[in-house]
Amino acid sequence: QVLLKQREVSITRGHKTTASMTCIAEGIPDFQCAFIHWYQHVPPKATEWILYIRSSAVSYNDNSYSNKYSSSKKGTNICTFSINDINSNDEGTYYCAYWHF
Repeated sequence: QVLLKQREVSITRGHKTTASMTCIAEGIPDFQCAFIHWYQHVPPKATEWILYIRSSAVSYNDNSYSNKYSSSKKGTNICTFSINDINSNDEGTYYCAYWHF
């Protein structure tokens, strides 16, 4: 069984320009090689896939996203997602996901 846990319930901008959140994976045997995806949901729009990370390689939905979003993996089960130059357009709910084929 695979379980993904996201710690932060909300992030408030304050004086920061970058927001980061983590996804803790349990039950993924080879985490570094696993595809971890990140999505944004802003009602009433459809949920949008932003990127996935596998090992240290990141693939984006749109090449322009590489300036806005980044992701990295740490250890055997932690994936971090960051949003740069945050503003009101970034408001929404962000999800991590794991696809196993």
